[in-house]
Amino acid sequence: MLGRKQEINLQINQILDSCLIALSFWLCHSLRYYNPYGWFGPADIQIPPLGDFFWVMAIVVPFTPVVLEMFGYYEHPLQKTVWRSIKQLVQTLMIIGVVIGGCVVFFKWGAQSRIVLGMLTIVGGGILLLKEALMRKHLRSRIEDWGWREDILLAGGSEDMRSLRKQLHDGGDPSLNIVAMVDLETCGSDDFVNALHEHSPERVVIAAGQVKFASIQETIGACETEGVEAWLSTDFIRTSIARPSLDVLSGSTMMVFRSAPGVSWSISVKELYDRVGAALILLLTLPLWLLAFIGIKMCSPGPVFFTQQRGGKNGRPFSMYKFRTMGVNAEKEKQALEDDNEMSGPVFKVENDPRIFRFGGFLRRWSIDELPQLLNVLLGQMSLVGPRPLPVDEVARIENSMQRRRLSMKPGLTCLWQVSGRNSITSFDEWVQLDLKYIDNWSIWLDCKILFLTVPAVFGQRGAK
Repeated sequence: MLGRKQEINLQINQILDSCLIALSFWLCHSLRYYNPYGWFGPADIQIPPLGDFFWVMAIVVPFTPVVLEMFGYYEHPLQKTVWRSIKQLVQTLMIIGVVIGGCVVFFKWGAQSRIVLGMLTIVGGGILLLKEALMRKHLRSRIEDWGWREDILLAGGSEDMRSLRKQLHDGGDPSLNIVAMVDLETCGSDDFVNALHEHSPERVVIAAGQVKFASIQETIGACETEGVEAWLSTDFIRTSIARPSLDVLSGSTMMVFRSAPGVSWSISVKELYDRVGAALILLLTLPLWLLAFIGIKMCSPGPVFFTQQRGGKNGRPFSMYKFRTMGVNAEKEKQALEDDNEMSGPVFKVENDPRIFRFGGFLRRWSIDELPQLLNVLLGQMSLVGPRPLPVDEVARIENSMQRRRLSMKPGLTCLWQVSGRNSITSFDEWVQLDLKYIDNWSIWLDCKILFLTVPAVFGQRGAK
């Protein structure tokens, strides 16, 4: 969760960037529209007026700063390198480009002028980089020349304060200036109040790992009386994975520890592109649905679809859909094949499974049998990218509680395991490690990367066994 100052600065930055992008769009259009010498495209070809570009501007202007935020463009401006900013800009342009391309292909909206869009990429990106460089120079000037620093006072146990001071120093933020350290284990409340009066800090940061809670409460009470912000470090609660944040539940402030991505704009965007992406893929693959329907009906008596209870987010069961690739009695015959199971742990997987009929094997090799799960994505039960859902009986057999953390995100059609050579992985522990790696490093960019890698995995016929 961002501090109030950082949140305000972020919003100001995003509004300013939106204005700069809109200005860049107008400039690029004007250069191409008023082009008597042919410097910016053929002079004899007149492009439409700016109003015809409204739908492109409606995507580019407001959403570019949002996507930039997802890639961390606005974080740690003083510590960032130019190359990192360029990388984040390129990643953002790829996402925006895919969205615009999708609108052109699927909705038949005219791009009007590719030259204008190409110029916008160069001019708009250059202006954003220039603005960031000027802002960085201005901030450093205010810090170094004008002495613009935020005075903070550390309070807490001596060891905890030393550790926190080192952490703040290693963070490399030159705008923080530690004016004093008050040991709450040896000093009383009067000493703390005197330190507030002497140093006039803008906020107090409390490192309270070894301090009694009564002293912490007394310190926060003194800050409240003096009108000084009090920030309580959560390092006194030791976690190796979970990230702490504050939230409100029925009016009560709660400290939240999350070991999976929480509610955020990024998650909201993921939910949106899941639904839109699933709908588009479903429309594009309708001929394959017809092929599967006819082939299953001709090769194996019984229903076309196979429905199975799988463990969804947090283990909640849901009905997952697939094209049927086995005989109708496959579930009853599973027990007879337990000795042939090639996977360690609770997962069942057999190469050359005799229950698969011939056309079903074809569907599996090309992953066509997975297409009905697009319906699960549209229903909000699955995502395009996420840990693969296991049958509920296999979920129940997971004994290692750490392995259950793979259930903390919505299951997906594809995942790191799918694009990392799933047929060569026979260890459930290795499979789980890939899922946890995905959860701990999740981003919109990682989802896009996995989706791109899924295409060659499918065409390489690395299907399910």
